[in-house]
Amino acid sequence: MTSSLFRRKSLDRLRAEAGGQILRRALGPLDLTALGIGSIIGTGIFVLTGMVASLHTGPALVISMVFAALCCGFAGLCYAELASMIPVAGSAYTYAYATLGEMVAWIIGWDLMLEYALSASTVAVGWSGYFVSLLDSFGLRIPRGFTAAPGVQVTLADGAFSPGVFNLPAAAVVCAVTILLVKGIKESARTNAVLVAIKVAVLVVFVVAGASYVSADNLHPFLPRNTGEFGTFGWSGVLRGTGIIFFAFIGFDAVSTAAQETRNPQRDLTTGMLASLAICTVLYVAVGIVLVGIVAFPRLNVAAPLAVAIDATGLTWLSPLIKVSALFGMFSTMLVQLLGQTRIFFAMSRDGFLPRVFGEVHPRFRTPHVSTVLTGAVTALLAGLTPIDVLGQLVAMGTLLAFILVSIGIIVLRRTDPDAPRPFRVPLMPWVPVFGALSCFGAMLALPAETWIRLVVWLVLGFVVYFGYSRRRMAAAVRA
Repeated sequence: MTSSLFRRKSLDRLRAEAGGQILRRALGPLDLTALGIGSIIGTGIFVLTGMVASLHTGPALVISMVFAALCCGFAGLCYAELASMIPVAGSAYTYAYATLGEMVAWIIGWDLMLEYALSASTVAVGWSGYFVSLLDSFGLRIPRGFTAAPGVQVTLADGAFSPGVFNLPAAAVVCAVTILLVKGIKESARTNAVLVAIKVAVLVVFVVAGASYVSADNLHPFLPRNTGEFGTFGWSGVLRGTGIIFFAFIGFDAVSTAAQETRNPQRDLTTGMLASLAICTVLYVAVGIVLVGIVAFPRLNVAAPLAVAIDATGLTWLSPLIKVSALFGMFSTMLVQLLGQTRIFFAMSRDGFLPRVFGEVHPRFRTPHVSTVLTGAVTALLAGLTPIDVLGQLVAMGTLLAFILVSIGIIVLRRTDPDAPRPFRVPLMPWVPVFGALSCFGAMLALPAETWIRLVVWLVLGFVVYFGYSRRRMAAAVRA
C-alpha cells in the first residue's frame, strides 16, 4: 500500500496519453501569452491593490508586488521546464504525478481547486463591485442585498447599512463565462485576446494619464510604521501584503493547463508562461506607484480603487473607461481560471481519481462540457455566497502550496530522470527551485492563522475523499 501511494506515472505513458488527442489543438504562442495575461490581470490589480495598500503596506505596496513577482518568477521557471517535458493537460497535478507520486498528485489536484475554482469566484465578486459601480454612475441600482454575500454589510441609498443576501451579478457572470467555455477553446481564446488588449490598453492609459497627478506627500512615509500588530504596516505588513497580493500574479500557470490544446506545446507553453508573467509584473508595478501616488493610501480600501484614483484627478472621462476595462479584464480572468479548472478535472478523471463524467468531451465542440457546467455551477454559488477577502486569501494559500510542490518536483525529476529530454531547463539548479519553494513558504507564513486552518480542513477533506473513493477508482484504472 505504501509503495502504491507514491507510484509515479512514467513520462512515456504521459506522452502516449497526449498522443491520443481528443481535444482541439488550436493555440499558438500569442494565444497562450494572452491567456496568461488574461488570467493574471484581474481582481488582483483592480480590487486587491487598494485593500492591501490601505490595510497592510501603504505606499510600500510596490515592494510587496516585487516580492510576489519574484516568488512567481522562481516557480514560473520550474513550471516552464515541466511543461516542456510533459505537455499534457493537468498542470501541476500532472507534474506531481510524474515526479512525486500518486498521493502527492491527488493532494495537488485537490489543492488546485482552491486556485482555479475559488479564484474564479473571487474575481467574480470583484467584477460585481465594478459592475454595480458602473450602473450607479448611470442612475441604475440593483437592490443592494443582491450585490453582496451574506454577512457583508452594504451601503443603501440613504447611507444606512444592510446585510447582503446573495451576490447576483457575481453568480450571473460566472454562468456567462461557463457558456462561452462550453462552446469551444478557439472561440474562448479569441474572446480572451480581445479583452486582454482592451484592459492592457486602459491600464497603460491609467499610468500615463495619472502619472502627472502623483503627489510626493502621498508616498511619504513610504513604509508606514507598524501599529504593533503583525501584518499591519511595517515590514510585517509588506510580508502580509506579499501573501495577499500574490493573488494578483496567479494565472501564468493556467497556461500549462491548455497543453493538449496547443499546437507546439514543448516550445509555446514556456513562451506563454514567462512572457505573460514578465509583462504583467512591469504593468503592475507601474499601476501600483501611480495608484498610491494619486490617493492617500487610507482611502483605497474600496471596491474600485483605480476608479477612486481617477476621480481624484478630475479626469472624469476616464473613470467609466476604467470601470468598463475592469469588467472586461476580470471576465477574461474568469475565462482562463475556469478553463484551467475544467482541464485539471479532465486529467484527474482520465487517471481514475474522479468520475468518468468529468472526462466526457462534447462531440461537436470538443470541450469537456459536463465538467465545465458542473464547475461553473459550483463557482457561481461560491461567488454569490462568499466574501472576497476570505476567498482571496484561501486562493493565495492554495496556489503557494502548489508552487512549492512544483519546485520540489523539479529537483526530484532531475535525479530520477536525468536523461529525459528537456526543451527548456531551469537555470542555476538547484538554487532556483530551492528559492522558489522557500519564498513561497515564507509568503504562506505571512497569511493569517484562519487561512491556515481553512487550508488544513480542506486538505483533510481531500484525504477523506482520496482514501474513501478515489484510491479504489484509481486501482481499477491501473488494472484496466
